[in-house]
Amino acid sequence: MRRGLAVVLAGVVALSTAVSAPAEAAAKPRLGPLGYGKLKIGQKKKQARRTGMIVLNKQVYGGCTGFRIKGVKGSGGYISNKYGVVAIFAGKGVKTPQGIGLGAKLSQVKKKYPKIRRGPNIWAVAAPGGKKKKTEYWFLFDERNRVYELGLVSPKQHCFN
Repeated sequence: MRRGLAVVLAGVVALSTAVSAPAEAAAKPRLGPLGYGKLKIGQKKKQARRTGMIVLNKQVYGGCTGFRIKGVKGSGGYISNKYGVVAIFAGKGVKTPQGIGLGAKLSQVKKKYPKIRRGPNIWAVAAPGGKKKKTEYWFLFDERNRVYELGLVSPKQHCFN
């Protein structure tokens, strides 16, 4: 009886592992028009901390506190004392719902975001689906025309640039 139960349990564990792996991959947060996972543009500092996703920097810059996202290398952002989370910057492996992440070519970005415009320091486009918040994706490109910085930014941001 024990041997039969062990075989059944082993089968259940193997099946649950096989089912949960694709589900976990599919559930990976995207840098969408409202934020990244539970972390949302506009959240006050206390709300952002409650997500359990961020680590605050110790320094405050002009009324803004920097942060990094736990477990996402190279990620970060800013929280304004007045407006809450005003910027979330993608890290390694983070992509927009349109599939754009660090390393994407300028031509790929233009194809996914045909309304992108070039500014003095950045390329920017309204984040699709973010009409209520009017967030933008900001892109910086290197000398090979590949994205080296990608951020979701509130129009109310006053922390940088």
